Amino acid sequence: MIAKISGGKDTAGLIRYLFDTKKAKDHTDPHLVASWDGFAPDPGRADDFDATKRLLVADLDLHVKQARRHGRAPEKHTWHCSIRAAESDRHLSDEEWADIARRVVAATGIGPDGDPDGCRWVAVRHAPDHIHIAATKVRADLRTARHWNDYLTADRELAAIEKEYGLQQVVRGDRTAAKRPTRAEQEKARRQGRKTTSREQLRTTVRQLVSIAASPEEFLHFLDGIDGVRVDVQHFPSGDIRGYKVAVEGDTNAAGEPVWFSGSHLAPDLSFPKIRERLTGIDTPPATEPSSRRKPNPWHQATAAAERIPHHLDQSDDTVAQAHIAAFAEALDILPLLAPDHLFRQLQQAALAFERASRSRIRAQQDQARALRGAVRALRTTPVTGDGSGLAMFLDIAVLVVIAAARWHQARRHDQQVAAAHQALIHLQAAYEHAAAQPLPALAQRKPPACTMEHHAQEIRAVLPDHADQVLDDPAWPALAAALAQAETAGHDPRQLLQHAADQRALDDARSTARTLTWRIQRLGERHSPGPRAQAPNAHHAVIDPAVPQQPQARRR
Repeated sequence: MIAKISGGKDTAGLIRYLFDTKKAKDHTDPHLVASWDGFAPDPGRADDFDATKRLLVADLDLHVKQARRHGRAPEKHTWHCSIRAAESDRHLSDEEWADIARRVVAATGIGPDGDPDGCRWVAVRHAPDHIHIAATKVRADLRTARHWNDYLTADRELAAIEKEYGLQQVVRGDRTAAKRPTRAEQEKARRQGRKTTSREQLRTTVRQLVSIAASPEEFLHFLDGIDGVRVDVQHFPSGDIRGYKVAVEGDTNAAGEPVWFSGSHLAPDLSFPKIRERLTGIDTPPATEPSSRRKPNPWHQATAAAERIPHHLDQSDDTVAQAHIAAFAEALDILPLLAPDHLFRQLQQAALAFERASRSRIRAQQDQARALRGAVRALRTTPVTGDGSGLAMFLDIAVLVVIAAARWHQARRHDQQVAAAHQALIHLQAAYEHAAAQPLPALAQRKPPACTMEHHAQEIRAVLPDHADQVLDDPAWPALAAALAQAETAGHDPRQLLQHAADQRALDDARSTARTLTWRIQRLGERHSPGPRAQAPNAHHAVIDPAVPQQPQARRR
């Protein structure tokens, strides 16, 4: 059920609309189903419609007129709440709608249970699927009704009603969603031949710049350099930055002035104070490992950081978990800028969908996710090249992170965030299938001889007895065997490496255990220093050439 609440100052006009059967086509049988005392006159069931309607208006306005004589009546004294059932819901009886109306006015403070001085109200049903509640906001004691946050309280009551009545449970928000484009903005974009509105275009641009910036100053520098976007930075008298606003070049209002959007009007987390909080003190991984001169693979670092997110969601407090979800959203924002063209659309859609799942009423403890944000920003100078195995590896983990985020939100009844995460999952899974189409088959072609395959199969059975059959029957098993052989040739103990990979995180959520293990083995094989076996690699195993042919660098956007 959906409630819409508004206010006004014309009781007669509101009642006239609710009982009108000429202008409104869906007003087929207007009549009262409930009222403040159960005895209100019903114009819809009276012989003299006009006289009864005037009597009903007078009864509703009684306390308003009394309050006016004492100068205490609010200017907008009417309260109007429409409640509509879903199309798939059964038709409720008048008695059921009456119960719903009483519960809503009680929950919102218009007519609290057991309060003889509550406001006067009526519930009008003029169509099978909805009712309207009309009330005046002056109580019998001539005080104005206390109905703050009436939309939220009505929404919570309707959620309980849906469960009790067996109705469709509507996906509900928590007022943290980005503001949707208005109909005027949508029509304007359509007239100009643009697929997205200025608000949506600017929101995507700003989010992507935040994902690659390492400081608030760098974010503003990047923003100032974007073609087609106008930027206005506001300062305090002290000279400190107060905020910013942006506009699409050429998008003007009727007066010919740019249509500006402040960061907070693009999304709640895009105000400059929120951006400054997120970008302060980001830990960027070192260019080289302290113990060696070898440059680490940024994709491996980002994957390792993302792989720890499900643990944070399960073990950390909510503020830390929310921070990691927000940081992961920044990782999704940056992927379309780095990925090949054929993956751009799916990755862009995944980022746009997950944007809604990145915010909730829980305030993020930003300093707990700086390492992850630093790993994400290290990717900005590492576009996808070669066979794209780094991106495929990251997307494999990203799918698991989104599943974990959906469960985390669901446990906290964040309905809109759950729906957004599920939508993002569809696009991420499609992107992963395309990204893995080249590196996995290429690795599988370098599978070791049969005797080595059997040797590694025994190790799988020893280390992962619960997953062994699933792994060995997986089409990705040859790629995993090749990764194990490649690691062994580099001097690693395959069994120890396999155990380490299995211990990193539970494998129960993986769609393909073999594929997930393949990416982990490849990453661990590069990250960990080989032991003594590096001095004398096993000569009985085939040497796997780790070199991967390089392709031209993907075009950056």
